[in-house]
Amino acid sequence: MAHVAPGHVSWYFPALLVIALRDVHKVFRQGEAEVRALAGISLDIEEGAFVSVMGPSGSGKSTLLHLMGGLDLPTSGEVTVDGSALSRMSDDEITLLRRRKIGFVFQFFNLLPTYTAEENVALPLLLDGVGRRDVRPRVEAALEQVGLSHRRRHRPEELSGGEMQRVAIARALVIDPRVILADEPTGNLDTRTGEQVLELLTAARRDRGCTIVLVTHDARAAAHGERLITLRDGMLEDARDV
Repeated sequence: MAHVAPGHVSWYFPALLVIALRDVHKVFRQGEAEVRALAGISLDIEEGAFVSVMGPSGSGKSTLLHLMGGLDLPTSGEVTVDGSALSRMSDDEITLLRRRKIGFVFQFFNLLPTYTAEENVALPLLLDGVGRRDVRPRVEAALEQVGLSHRRRHRPEELSGGEMQRVAIARALVIDPRVILADEPTGNLDTRTGEQVLELLTAARRDRGCTIVLVTHDARAAAHGERLITLRDGMLEDARDV
């Protein structure tokens, strides 16, 4: 036991786990064959962490991210997000968890082509029933944070790839998420633009306290994280601080 000087009290506050996986397996069926995407992953991600996930194609990176975000459920094992075990939640409850606590950023942006930038950013709030009077200032603040206030009325076809990704980040930020899950967010961008996107994710962690999980093939992108997780053949090959 550590020595405590007289008149002083020693407090220990364990780090809050935002995401926890326990012996998670995921098997997909392709006709008569079974494809094991994840094979017994156990992992803890603490509040406010920036975790990078790397591994070769087919190692299970995107599957892992989808399970963390409740976009899919494991074949066996348990995924817990913000203290809630997904296996014990209904589909509606998982939808609300995603809508209110998890921001997603994808490689191909996933913007609605007929909506303007501000309409795309507003969408998760409107789906959650937030009043339009409250939506507008939150959308304006999110677009300002990513430097796109001047492009708010432009549709995706009028934006560059980097601008579309920044709109996607604004859409993730507008809900004030606990977690941002980013799946190859720089995969379609040049090096300079990709670096700007990574800086926005870093700023979300620094300024908002968001937990960031970044899936990437790019070692330079992964270096923005403080912890590196490496997958191979659906298994955890390595997990270390960087």
